[in-house]
Amino acid sequence: MAFQQPDSIRYFTFDSLEEHGITHAVFTRQGGVSPAPWSSLNVGGTVGDDPERVLENRRRSFQALGKSLESMYDVWQVHGIEVVCTEAPRPADAAHLRADAMLTAQPGVTLYMRFADCVPIFLYDPRRRVVGMVHAGWQGTVNRVASKTVQVMQARYNSSPGDILAGIGPSIGPHHYPVGPEVVQQVRQAFGADGGDLLGVEHRGNGRYGVELDLWRANRLILEQVGVSQIETAEICTACHLEDWYSHRGEGGRTGRFGALIAL
Repeated sequence: MAFQQPDSIRYFTFDSLEEHGITHAVFTRQGGVSPAPWSSLNVGGTVGDDPERVLENRRRSFQALGKSLESMYDVWQVHGIEVVCTEAPRPADAAHLRADAMLTAQPGVTLYMRFADCVPIFLYDPRRRVVGMVHAGWQGTVNRVASKTVQVMQARYNSSPGDILAGIGPSIGPHHYPVGPEVVQQVRQAFGADGGDLLGVEHRGNGRYGVELDLWRANRLILEQVGVSQIETAEICTACHLEDWYSHRGEGGRTGRFGALIAL
């Protein structure tokens, strides 16, 4: 796992995907045109930034990887478990589907998502030549959106989980992610005996209470339970490294979104 910076755009890649020649990146916030509080490579269109700046930031991101912005397929991310399989880019005038995972076996399609603490999960089946991307916040995690995506890969593309390579990208670390009793309860219900291992230190103070939730470990467990064993985890906390990443929690909700893409 390493950072790349061929020009002003700095991004993160996974060794296993690099070895297979898969175009992919988790873009940092560096190298864009947006002013504070979105400085600078903000690609989120719903956070108050000017649409023309957002478009330019997306264009720069795709250009850094040698991809055309017209090859993009993206969705309206809603913290659910819907998985979209696509064979073509999304036309610029077409409505976004509501989903939190995408798959394609078409080299002309670039899957693209936006993040600011939630977990980017990259998937690649080198045997069936299928790539995927998943957006997993706490809701997607407890509802096992990564597992659902692998199951769709099996049903739609005849993938074997043992062949799939996975990368768990930069996202909020457990030490910056205390959650309340209602989330703790859902984690315990979703993961049973394993739930306790995903919950860590209790935080008390100023009338507030929270328990650390490890989204990295939780999504790794989800992938392993569905049969995926080749997994890289970045273990880079977005809230710890605001020079590189946008963090909804780390910046009090007034921030941008960093992009991630994958293509055959």
